[in-house]
Amino acid sequence: MWLACGAALHAQGNYEVQVYGSDLVPVGVTMVELHSNFTAAGQKYKIDGVLPTNHAEHETVEITHGFNDWFECGFYIFSTIQSDGGPWIYVGSHIRPRFSVPEKYHLPVGLSISNEIGWQRPEIQLDTWTWEIRPIVDKKIQKWYFAFNPTMDLSLHGPEKSRGLEFSPNFKFSYDVTPKVAAGIEYYGTLGPVTGFDPLHEQQHMIVPTVDIDFGKNWEFNFGVGVGATGSTDHYLIKAILGYRFNNKKS
Repeated sequence: MWLACGAALHAQGNYEVQVYGSDLVPVGVTMVELHSNFTAAGQKYKIDGVLPTNHAEHETVEITHGFNDWFECGFYIFSTIQSDGGPWIYVGSHIRPRFSVPEKYHLPVGLSISNEIGWQRPEIQLDTWTWEIRPIVDKKIQKWYFAFNPTMDLSLHGPEKSRGLEFSPNFKFSYDVTPKVAAGIEYYGTLGPVTGFDPLHEQQHMIVPTVDIDFGKNWEFNFGVGVGATGSTDHYLIKAILGYRFNNKKS
């Protein structure tokens, strides 16, 4: 029974499938991103009132503004359309302040921390108020790029509130195939409470081969196809991120 419940609580989280880098949006610049995620094979039935993910299209608008060289703030608008072809549904919104160690300190790795707090509808996720704490470490070594996000999730209101902090690590590595194209692998996991992980078959693990394409200094594009590795994970996910920086005067 817990396996089915765990899948229902987490399966609708396919709204912002992204491994964060440590760099911020430049000062005075506003980045607008569209996250498009289609669950090609996922949960097919409603569980505890939570809508199924199978063939659901999730669209997220993310707006982020850079305030100085150590702080930015983002805002998300989540929406979905289900496989029954019904109307678009407003899912909820989150706010995401993020702090970073500026490059002027010349650390050997990039360091920042993101805090994402917000609400979403109970028919999408039973835990309606959540807080994500995402430390970010990354490094560029010639043509290789590495990023690690040892993320902690906390339910503020809902059935998982008593579970406390849950460990949801993400990582990415990529290689610059050309000056404009990087191929890589992203990983997304949900392991369970930090006080004791869930059994493996109740955890979520997804591997996502990706490509990043540089269309110019103002653009961001990422595409990937994810494969779930456990029964609690959606089996196939297609994701794309398209972003544009407004008022970007950096060359």
